[in-house]
Amino acid sequence: MSSGHAHAPLGPARVEEVSDGVFAYIQPDGSWWINNMGFLAGRKHTIAVDTTSTVARTSAFQEAIARTANVPVTTLVNTHHHGDHTNGNFMLDGATIVAHEEARRLIVEDGEEGIKRLQNAGIFVNPDGGPDWGDIEPAPPFLTFRDGVDLYVDDLRCEVRHLGSPAHTTNDSIVWIPERRVLFSGDLLFNGGTPFLLMGSVVGAIEVVQSLKQFDAEVVVPGHGDVCTMSVVDDVLDYLHFVNDLAVRGHADGVPPLELARQTDLGRFAGLGDSERIVGNLHRAYAELDGGERGAEIDTLAAIGDMVQYNGGKPLTCLA
Repeated sequence: MSSGHAHAPLGPARVEEVSDGVFAYIQPDGSWWINNMGFLAGRKHTIAVDTTSTVARTSAFQEAIARTANVPVTTLVNTHHHGDHTNGNFMLDGATIVAHEEARRLIVEDGEEGIKRLQNAGIFVNPDGGPDWGDIEPAPPFLTFRDGVDLYVDDLRCEVRHLGSPAHTTNDSIVWIPERRVLFSGDLLFNGGTPFLLMGSVVGAIEVVQSLKQFDAEVVVPGHGDVCTMSVVDDVLDYLHFVNDLAVRGHADGVPPLELARQTDLGRFAGLGDSERIVGNLHRAYAELDGGERGAEIDTLAAIGDMVQYNGGKPLTCLA
């Protein structure tokens, strides 16, 4: 079975002012390696939320900030360690890079060799050639936290928080701006795309996404997809429960993740982007049902290989 998501021609990235001086940077179509970022522009400071996957895309983000903010980026928050949110870190020269301590460990551990290995693996392919990643240098955060930290843009407080459990990854953090009721969720939330838990935890994601309801947000900037409201939380929870229930049944019956995914009608979730992630999510759920700890390392290459097989044996489409 191949992915049910057809990739239309991509529109340009856009800046959306979601509150006074608070901007979302939205990259269509939000599929593999095409994430959202954001920035907060003050009189003396500019805080960026994440970078992106390629040199060209990060350069465009920098140009958008320069057109809008009066001062360069002084602080960069990474919501987690994945390369679509951190590959461009090195381009924001002079900014203090802030993230969870586990994000630093994983970026340092991967290093330049890890970046090149993923780029050259042939897993992700742009049908028009590429992707053209550019000459990426790893730039891990150098100000880290375990639970959270508060940052200020002038007098506006931004609460950066890790919500206690592996979910999308082991090191997901949100940026909550209580005075403006704006939430940058990172990849805890996908709007229109399939959530991905291979490097985190299915049961942990259910807990963490449920806990997002403590934030009375009017505006949500998800890790991928259009700016939305808190209704996206229930949409994501519905998918996570679907995966967990499916995994419990398949694991009990001894059906391997790839076979189970092929047997499964995704129903209303079939229209989500990058639907092959169901296979990776089942691999993670099975590891936990086998007694593995949340976020523990598993054979990610085997899981991704099964995702490729689910995709008709074709590499996964990446338009970055």
